[in-house]
Amino acid sequence: MANDATPPTQERRGPAEPLPASEAPFDAIGLARHLLRSVRSGALATIDAADGTPFASLVTLATDSDGTPLMLLSRLSAHTRNLDKDPRASLLFSVGGKGDPLAHPRLTVTGRTARTDEPRIRERFLARHPKAKLYADFPDFGFFTLAPSAGHLNGGFAKAATLTPQELLLDLTGAEAVVAGERGAVEHMNADHADALALYTAGAGEAGTGWRLTGLDPEGLDLMAGERTARVPYPEPVRDMGSLRKVLVAMAAAARAADTPQSEA
Repeated sequence: MANDATPPTQERRGPAEPLPASEAPFDAIGLARHLLRSVRSGALATIDAADGTPFASLVTLATDSDGTPLMLLSRLSAHTRNLDKDPRASLLFSVGGKGDPLAHPRLTVTGRTARTDEPRIRERFLARHPKAKLYADFPDFGFFTLAPSAGHLNGGFAKAATLTPQELLLDLTGAEAVVAGERGAVEHMNADHADALALYTAGAGEAGTGWRLTGLDPEGLDLMAGERTARVPYPEPVRDMGSLRKVLVAMAAAARAADTPQSEA
């Protein structure tokens, strides 16, 4: 007897939606903030002032104390002219690496740009890009911030999450002393504690020598050696300079202890 039963209708599945960072089965906030702090160049997407066509270009990047992306742009560039007409933009942060480029984490941050003359912005950007001192004061160059409206993180295959501005950026309330004391602390560490900086980066899995501190914030340290970067988080956030000193001493001691071979019993 013939089987004339109609097979059940298969429900058509749409594209998978990324989870909010708070629900992701991995540390989406930590990874996103790591990308913000460690990537020195990325793709800037703007809206063409003439016809609204998406326009992507390569720019150098740094971050403010709270993680706000920073750029140094020439007003002669097409992307700057676009931003003067429409400040909406997005930035792609990607570390890259060997093998399939899609297997490596990347972060897209959308938001609105604004010009800034804030001295701290200039200082933090040039600490991250010292060669930019050659042209940063040219009259056609200016510093820009991107105030995030949202983040989209792809941590590799099957690892995606969306982030709010509050998840991307640090809340600096109560940590104003760390922001104010940053430059003095950076200069002191670079001048007197190069050995400790090497220990910090080695503990974070970054080999090599010549590391210099370019910035710090309530969550961690930003370091460079040539074109290499390292982000070293503290064991716990700090809110004042006294806590920062204690954490840095403890981190150095822990790194030295881990580097010292255990004597045989």
